[in-house]
Amino acid sequence: MVRSCEQALAIGLPAVAFTEHLEFTTGGEGDAIGAVATDHRWWSRIKPLDVTGYLASVADCRERFPGLRIRSGVETGESHLFAASAGAIVRGQSFDRVLGSLHAVPYQGKLVAADALFGSMPNDEVMRYYFAELLRLIEGSALFEVLAHLDFPRRYWPGGPHLYREEAFEEEYRAALRALARGGRVLEINTKSPLASVELIKWWRDEGGTAVSFGSDAHVPSRVGARFKLAVDIVEGAGFRAGHDPYDFWRC
Repeated sequence: MVRSCEQALAIGLPAVAFTEHLEFTTGGEGDAIGAVATDHRWWSRIKPLDVTGYLASVADCRERFPGLRIRSGVETGESHLFAASAGAIVRGQSFDRVLGSLHAVPYQGKLVAADALFGSMPNDEVMRYYFAELLRLIEGSALFEVLAHLDFPRRYWPGGPHLYREEAFEEEYRAALRALARGGRVLEINTKSPLASVELIKWWRDEGGTAVSFGSDAHVPSRVGARFKLAVDIVEGAGFRAGHDPYDFWRC
């Protein structure tokens, strides 16, 4: 985290947000996931969030880097399925930013990594299956403010993500974006994923979206702020602009 702050300062970012993963391997009381099994290929990579240690690290970074705005936060995975478990942590803290994301989907009685579906069904069906679950996430969880990487499996598109075509899934994108806009929430421009097109961000605006955020999804310090300049060009092309507050979302 210290090195990430150093990288943010080196490239001129006014702020950095550490949205640590908040994932669960089993459901608790009140979670919709219930008795659905989890696929070990996905869940063996998940570790519980050490909230106390995480917040202590944020406090340490704030002390070390007083000139950098350092925001705390979490990325809640599958929060419509783990609403009680995730809610107990999110509502028990004062995180500056809460993201929502979908990495895994229920499939044949198990919760499996979304990209593991490639090979189990035609590629286009994988994305439509994912978007259907994404819609359930958006409509079924009010826990998050910002939706992260809305088309996550495109990173793993067979043959390479350059072969993926957004226009093939316009209807599915628009349904998810419309639901997100109805809740007054924010769309993340994720720069680890293949960058969204200007057209896709225009779909967001068409469906009532009014704000975007930028997320490098870094995981390593060297990627903090990666491709932000390109992302800015994209959102400006769709009519979004920075506000007077450099720490605020970009709005249209």
